[in-house]
Amino acid sequence: MRINRYLASCGLASRRAAEDYISQGRVTVNGRRAQMGVTVDEFDVVRVDGKQVRPIAKKVYVLFHKPKGIITTAKDEMGRKSVLDMVKLEERIFPVGRLDRNSEGALLLTNDGEMANRLLHPSRQLYKTYRVRLDRPLQQEDLHRLVAGMELEDGPTAPCRAHHYTDDPTKIELRLHEGRNHIVRRMFAALGYEVKALKRTQFGPLSLKNLARGQWRLLSPIEIVQLRRAAGASEADGSKIQDD
Repeated sequence: MRINRYLASCGLASRRAAEDYISQGRVTVNGRRAQMGVTVDEFDVVRVDGKQVRPIAKKVYVLFHKPKGIITTAKDEMGRKSVLDMVKLEERIFPVGRLDRNSEGALLLTNDGEMANRLLHPSRQLYKTYRVRLDRPLQQEDLHRLVAGMELEDGPTAPCRAHHYTDDPTKIELRLHEGRNHIVRRMFAALGYEVKALKRTQFGPLSLKNLARGQWRLLSPIEIVQLRRAAGASEADGSKIQDD
């Protein structure tokens, strides 16, 4: 098993984040600094920051209704409150993706690094639904530009779904699968609008229904199956995630 996948199976982070641990020199295998791409097995001693890590036996999946003002990083040098201060479990979990500090809504947390890696991979095209409130009514021609795709500084956006979900012309619902940083805010900014409020109401198959702001819950068995399917899990073994 490659070292980044091994670290993900230990519940430390997704495989991509695990690669950062390796490049920072925080990982050793049998007392030697780990190199990217090295393979390990159950007989190797793998340590992160000097502490031995092993694959987890129990996988946990949590849906959290993140309030505005809470950050999604595990640690913050400024001492701001994070999602891990609000979701208390014995297992060590981490957020899958991010919602910026001024946004709220559905956030998945888990100790399943393999699942997180698959869900975040662009090839999965996992859809997320957002509701936004703008500083002024959205013009019809700008709505068409959102839906068709538009040019941003880091490349064009993919086509998405967007519509007014109330009679208020400043309130828009979007459904898109891109995961670039601040993508929703940047799309509206490129059209000359300011997002005054942003809420993610759905993350893949997971919905905020009956979950109040600031509350969290463990996923149901059915939701876990749905999530595994969205992540490309093996039908024969729900705990196994296929390799890229």
